[in-house]
Amino acid sequence: MDAAQLRQLEPKLERFLERFSACFARKDTRAHLGVYVRGQLSNLPEKSVEPIALEAGVAPRTLQEFLSQLKWDEDRLRNRMHELVRTTHSGPHTIGFFDETSDPKKGDKTPGVQKQWCGRLGKVDNCLVTVRRKRSCTHFHCLLDGELFLPESWAADRERCREAGIPETMDYRPKWRIALELYDRAVSNDLHFDWLTFDEGYGSKPEFLREVTARKQHYVAEVPRSLTGWLKAPRVITRPFHRGGRGRGRKVPRLASGSRRARDVAAWLDDPVLSAQPWRRWRVKDGEKGPLVWETKHTFLTVKDEQGLPGARLHLLIARNVLNLAEVKFFVSNAPPATGVGTLLHVAFSRWRVERCFEDQKSEIGLDQYEGRRYLGLKRHLLISALSYLFLAQARQEWGEKPGVDGVPTAYGNGRPGALLVGQRPAGLGAAAGKDRQEDHHDPATQGRGPQEPHQDDATKVKEVRHPTHRSATMRLGNNLAL
Repeated sequence: MDAAQLRQLEPKLERFLERFSACFARKDTRAHLGVYVRGQLSNLPEKSVEPIALEAGVAPRTLQEFLSQLKWDEDRLRNRMHELVRTTHSGPHTIGFFDETSDPKKGDKTPGVQKQWCGRLGKVDNCLVTVRRKRSCTHFHCLLDGELFLPESWAADRERCREAGIPETMDYRPKWRIALELYDRAVSNDLHFDWLTFDEGYGSKPEFLREVTARKQHYVAEVPRSLTGWLKAPRVITRPFHRGGRGRGRKVPRLASGSRRARDVAAWLDDPVLSAQPWRRWRVKDGEKGPLVWETKHTFLTVKDEQGLPGARLHLLIARNVLNLAEVKFFVSNAPPATGVGTLLHVAFSRWRVERCFEDQKSEIGLDQYEGRRYLGLKRHLLISALSYLFLAQARQEWGEKPGVDGVPTAYGNGRPGALLVGQRPAGLGAAAGKDRQEDHHDPATQGRGPQEPHQDDATKVKEVRHPTHRSATMRLGNNLAL
């Protein structure tokens, strides 16, 4: 942002916040929203309630009460934010993301805090965990919603929950169940997604995948290598069998005698269906230090359900890092069979946007600096942090600054700078169905308009590839917002 843009920021922020004025019955309460958002957008080194209040000349206790006690409609604010995103940032390439973020905390009073896996520290430590929902549409992405993960130890101690202001109706739910609730909440506000993608923490839950499919939602899910299934589904017997015509029959349904055993997805790489298939090389993304190159194999997998029987037939995409062949990722998708590999890979590797959102929100907005002890305050803090981020994302887009570090064309062939190269023609993302495999072939005639395909790099050129990075300049009020 240059000096002229910074001068425009204040009236732009005023107009932006005015959209949410109906969420506050009192004018003085409404004014605190601007104080909190401006504090999060400022260059304060610490962005918890006290430094924000002192910088604005407001009593810290007043701002604390704004978050955790004063009456205003935080659910309406969230719904209004959803409406704003739906009406101004929709398009044919919309991807939804589920992920979780963990924030280290001291003490035992912060809602949901306990010793549990802390992804930020890479170890088990005292922290709280929230499940978040993100949305991207071509160049634009933002955080939409979030909810606290309430551990079982908290849910079992209702007195502790009452002290933290956690509703009696709020109980332990696995993280994937919280993710579904966030998805349903978005859809109820007419926020729809062409695709969902998530890591193996969610992809490893068969019930979650079934629930997403039941909602007629396409997904590309990273799964653990321990996921089991068959490349060719075995025959299932449904007719009871009684030895000698008497006695209790064998249970049905069951696999036919002599059926091939289900195997881990990693083990299927030795099967001729995959071993005879050449690796296809794709330039996934360009970073500050060079292109990120992966190679893939693709087939279909019939997954084994909880009864040990054939379940859904899904795309199986295996991706291997060219610079580190030991780094192998496995993805499954319920997309129509004709969906191209490039489309699936584009969705799968779009999750770098989630990392950007979390890093920018924590390092620049102050997402992880909530210090209150009330659940309502935490809920409102998560929403306002998403609101602050949305404002910066909108301002940056309106001023024509596109994300990226190298000025390469985007996957959509529009010639604008972008950070992601894997992808297909826009219709491939918007419709998913009815596309043939031609979208995976290279067409030299399209090069002048920017790549319609991911690049399949020549083997001799890969030696020149340098190690990439997902990072570009971090976001500050006067610098680029890395989106």
